[in-house]
Amino acid sequence: MKMTNVWNLFIYRLWAPVYDASVGRFFMRGRKKAWQIADLKAGENVLLVGVGTGADLPLLPSGISVTSIDLSSEMLAKARRKLPVSGIEVFLLQGDAQKLLVPENAFDVVVFNLILSVIPDGRTCLRENLRALKSGGRVVVFDKFLPDSAKPSVFRKLLNFFSTLLGTDINRRFGELIRGSSLIVEHDEPALLNGVYRVIRLKIN
Repeated sequence: MKMTNVWNLFIYRLWAPVYDASVGRFFMRGRKKAWQIADLKAGENVLLVGVGTGADLPLLPSGISVTSIDLSSEMLAKARRKLPVSGIEVFLLQGDAQKLLVPENAFDVVVFNLILSVIPDGRTCLRENLRALKSGGRVVVFDKFLPDSAKPSVFRKLLNFFSTLLGTDINRRFGELIRGSSLIVEHDEPALLNGVYRVIRLKIN
């Protein structure tokens, strides 16, 4: 099934009431790793693409400013209930992260937690939001990817049909998302499920 914004709006409306108490708990260890390698410093301006229910917000250090984007108003409503976060300035923005919704060259760090396998066009999402990164800024990704050298089996293709119905694509390759860009991988480590989920830090060459 091809993923679309229309379908994602529908499926994440269903996910919103149960996300934190179900799959949200499973992802917490990976989220923590992502923020550790982001190495945030007081005074930095952070763009969080795909904030969802705001599960990342309690993990952030004080003294930073965070602009958070999500397509789903229902997921954002859940995130809003987690505010305020002590010592952090948080802005929640609804919109399509396949388009740049914030100023260019405005952020020290851009974080993509569990969004590049969910949004219809992960490559466009990555490219557009990197325009918001300051020169010398950092990029962090936490998500699941098919190894670049692997070919999905017939079973995995069938499984992916059902996973896209639930709002996520299990067959995306990270190498394809960054191909042709000036991104360089600085750090790449397994996060969950024996490396199915990875935490990656990048810089722009």
